[in-house]
Amino acid sequence: MSELHYLSATELARLIRTRQVSAVEVLQAHLDRIEQVNPRVNAIVTLVAERALEAAKAADAVEPAGALHGVPVAHKDLVDTAGIRTTYGSPLFAGNVPDEDEVIVRRLRGAGAITVGKTNTPEFGTGSHTVNEVFGATRNPYDLSRSAGGSSGGAAAALACGMVPLADGSDMGGSLRNPASFCNVVGLRPTPGWVPSPSEVNAWYTLSVQGPMARTVDDLALMFGVISGFDRRSPFSIKEVFTPEPEQGVAGLRVAWSPDLGGLPVDPRTAAVTATAPRVFERLGARVEQVELDLSEAEDAFRTYRAWNYALTFGDLAGLGPNTAWNVERGREVTGADLARAEQARSRLYQRMAAFFDTYDVLIAPVSQVPPFPIEQPHVTEINGQPMPDYLAWMRSAYWISVLHAPAASVPAGFTEDGLPVGVQIVGRPFEDARVLRVARAFEQATRYGERRPSL
Repeated sequence: MSELHYLSATELARLIRTRQVSAVEVLQAHLDRIEQVNPRVNAIVTLVAERALEAAKAADAVEPAGALHGVPVAHKDLVDTAGIRTTYGSPLFAGNVPDEDEVIVRRLRGAGAITVGKTNTPEFGTGSHTVNEVFGATRNPYDLSRSAGGSSGGAAAALACGMVPLADGSDMGGSLRNPASFCNVVGLRPTPGWVPSPSEVNAWYTLSVQGPMARTVDDLALMFGVISGFDRRSPFSIKEVFTPEPEQGVAGLRVAWSPDLGGLPVDPRTAAVTATAPRVFERLGARVEQVELDLSEAEDAFRTYRAWNYALTFGDLAGLGPNTAWNVERGREVTGADLARAEQARSRLYQRMAAFFDTYDVLIAPVSQVPPFPIEQPHVTEINGQPMPDYLAWMRSAYWISVLHAPAASVPAGFTEDGLPVGVQIVGRPFEDARVLRVARAFEQATRYGERRPSL
């Protein structure tokens, strides 16, 4: 109990439920941790300590009910929170205070979770490096000179440091998986539809999803069960609530291993760490086979849909930052023929991967093609001598997977020789998120890499 801030959400919920510890004690431990390390990491950018303490006192005054009763949580600064500043990482909204909570916030609060604040993100979640003009950069807890990834970098860093046990993230092209990999935590990009996100602008858009982030896979499953479920305002919302698979372990499962997702450049330091993952699965009784993939059609499909969505969503805003503005300009260039080509490519790829998953239960691959890079570097410009043409290109290992409409988890896979975290990506059949988490948990339990804490 001396490090209450590093206990899992599952354990904290149990201790609060059985009255072995109070919600106020749990919250205060996390607030103390935030005070201690956040000035160096810059993960939580809006703190609502007094409001949280009032909520914790109220939680202690009633009989514990919800699955997360009294458990602290932080929300990404892209997520609307009633009465709490929400900037979207943009100077255009530096003073914005929403009137309503988003669905994900309402569900967490309804389960008894206590909001402590908002986590940092680049402007409108644009990019896999968390820096913006409102709050500055979030630093990697394992090396403060390195990036925490993005765009859910604030969430990942806060988790790694013990500031909160749970945080929400969002993921279009790796924005949840990449920071989980960079910060040695876990995150799930769910199958689109599990977590509803009603919109009056892009309600049918499936590349971007919200999902849970945590330090353990059990906590991912706990949070996912709370935030999943049907909402009639979301047109492809899944009617079920997530429940974990009853089976444990991976014995007998068919695991496909792709070290480079079909020829992508991978930094040797990352490759050396992720190459150890197949042997772990073999020791656990899975049947592992290295495969050759061709996901190249995902490139044009992702960029076309992404650009179109940026123009649709942000095209009316003036004064955007350079990355967001660049995406909007690309979106204005998209034609009907471009969208038709992207739709055809994505459909072919989906059917090809459906056949692939007839043979294999899961695919494992690197999350990111590089380890955490220097914080002053806006983005990765080259990998293994291959230049990256823009700030997106170095994340192909994540955004090609986004196109597949498949669940994908990032799980700690080890560390480089200089102590930088590296994650492995576990990808499953669409709608088989429970299988992905089952496999992720087996890997986590076998390796215990996620138990290594930053020295802050």
